[in-house]
Amino acid sequence: MERSKNDVWVGLFVILGLAALVFLALQSANLLNLHWQSGYEISAKFDNIGGLKPKAAVRSAGVVVGRVRSITFDDSTFQAKVALEMDKRYLFPKDSSLKILTSGLLGDQYIGIEAGADEKNLVNGDSVTSTQSAVVLENLIGQFLYGKAQEGGSPAPAAGKK
Repeated sequence: MERSKNDVWVGLFVILGLAALVFLALQSANLLNLHWQSGYEISAKFDNIGGLKPKAAVRSAGVVVGRVRSITFDDSTFQAKVALEMDKRYLFPKDSSLKILTSGLLGDQYIGIEAGADEKNLVNGDSVTSTQSAVVLENLIGQFLYGKAQEGGSPAPAAGKK
């Protein structure tokens, strides 16, 4: 009887440990969202979103103030339309601007919001027009190599000729 009681407690402890590991894995991968407070939704259009994903952070001054709700393609403007769920505690002026940034050199991408100076704040359903697209590393490398090729465009003098 005593042995089976210990087995039940050990099994319960193992199940709780596994549940905690699953919770931490989902939380660290941004696949689990546990805040139940509602906010307001705004949208923005970007020419290039790079590797931005739904549930990516929206940050202002390094503080998470919202999340990316969804990303769709607008076939009339040929731009990516990003819907953002902002925390209702944080209000931003209507002339705020959005940038797609990268945490670290090759880290995850997130949206940075810079507050404007308008007296009116963004409300549910508003659209932000001042946006800056993601910097694509491949494009930067291509521009650098193209620039170097342009600099070395004149042929070097042949050795031994005067």
